Amino acid sequence: MFSKYGYDNLIILVVVSLLIAGAGIYLEKIYLKIPLVMIGIALLALTLWFFRDPERTVPKEAQASDSIIVAPADGKVVQITEVDENEFLKTRALQISIFLSPINVHVNRHPANGIVKYVKYYPGEYLVAWHPKSSELNERSVFGVENAKAKILYKQITGYLARRIVYEVKEGDTAVIGSKFGMMKFGSRMDVVVPLSTKILVKEGDVVTAAESVIALLQ
Repeated sequence: MFSKYGYDNLIILVVVSLLIAGAGIYLEKIYLKIPLVMIGIALLALTLWFFRDPERTVPKEAQASDSIIVAPADGKVVQITEVDENEFLKTRALQISIFLSPINVHVNRHPANGIVKYVKYYPGEYLVAWHPKSSELNERSVFGVENAKAKILYKQITGYLARRIVYEVKEGDTAVIGSKFGMMKFGSRMDVVVPLSTKILVKEGDVVTAAESVIALLQ
């Protein structure tokens, strides 16, 4: 299954891939034919791989819980640090940053249950996604969710390659843990910001899976 958030890019890239491969097939010179066919096939394979949208199973204990935080994206935990969160939580908080490489699934999922109280999009720069300042300076969309336990903030952040953020979230929506809400295209980063009292269950270097990996418990 392919992500509905990427159909526009998917169709264009598939057509381009087939045109390149097709052009190679009709060339007579072997030294041009083989490279073009291989480039077309490789581009097609990479396109289909990037826009895949596999099924995910949210842990049963998380489905009706206001305490459990799951990973909002596939990738590697690159940073766990204290930050001053002045946008939604408006206090000192803990930030978990997940880096998505171009080969990761790029569909994003809500990390917690609650009501969406805050949504904002920021245009910005395109620093590499693992840069410490990318969370503040890069193009990004920010979502604030509140439930009976706490307020949670999470961000879609573009990287050097990621140049488009897609989301379908508005204030007043109900966030269902593990449900899909958007996509970042071609490499990026997700930040999750939680209260200082939260118990963090991952460490830097861990690889997490969206909707399935429990990354924190609200206390």
